[in-house]
Amino acid sequence: MDLNLNNVTFIIVTYNSEEVINNCLDSIPREVPKIVIENSKNIETKKYLENKYDNIKVILSDNDGMGASNNKGISLSKTQFVFIINPDTTFKKDTLSNIFEASKLIEDFAIIAPTNIDLNYPNYQPSGKEIDNNIIEAKSVDGFSMLINKKKFNSNNFFDENFFLFLENDDLCKRTINLGNKIYVIKNSFIEHKGFSSVSKINKEKLELLRNWHWMWSKFYFNKKNYGFVKALILIFPTLTSSFFKIIINFIFFNKKKRKIYQARLSGILNSIFGKNSWYRIDS
Repeated sequence: MDLNLNNVTFIIVTYNSEEVINNCLDSIPREVPKIVIENSKNIETKKYLENKYDNIKVILSDNDGMGASNNKGISLSKTQFVFIINPDTTFKKDTLSNIFEASKLIEDFAIIAPTNIDLNYPNYQPSGKEIDNNIIEAKSVDGFSMLINKKKFNSNNFFDENFFLFLENDDLCKRTINLGNKIYVIKNSFIEHKGFSSVSKINKEKLELLRNWHWMWSKFYFNKKNYGFVKALILIFPTLTSSFFKIIINFIFFNKKKRKIYQARLSGILNSIFGKNSWYRIDS
């Protein structure tokens, strides 16, 4: 497998991520192509990044979600491989070289991922198979860091754009495995992920509502798509009923903050059940 810096493009989806994007870009070799999809349409961010960094293209885009934005970056890439990373991730000195070295022992792959440096929060689900002590097969890897072999995806069938936030990477990995393609994790290749730090100018309470709404919407949609409507309904029913009762309880006890969170959860579930798209958005 001819995997090296000459045939990889790095793709980063951002939304007012100025507080973290510099550390991310500083950890990527300057000579490799980088595509940033900036979903806030902030022209100042585009000017700043393109002036500061080499081989970078910043695309100002509508906020259509992680899946659609990643697809946009992939479509603009000219290399066989694309490295999808979140702006709150950083590479270590030997992250990439260890991936490239390990890839020499792999005949073929669709997705490769490094390992989250915080081992208390693993970024993959192992399949139980190992090539050696350093290379393991995985059922899925988290979307904040995944290297994709574009040739393994026919008709550019990458991320499902119906997802706005959450589980688009799980869906991609499931389709990858179902097609008989391989996902690998390199254990001595580390990446640091801060988690929930990709945006810096959004009110934290609003962001919490957004996450709860879309987590519920995506959870039902993912299960419906992959396992059918009835199973998805059975799996979501306990959360649906608990959200309903917790809205009432927090209304009685005047806990407005928690009530709004459970209202967002219930709304996300109901919208997904009734086939509505993932429409919920917030202003920064």
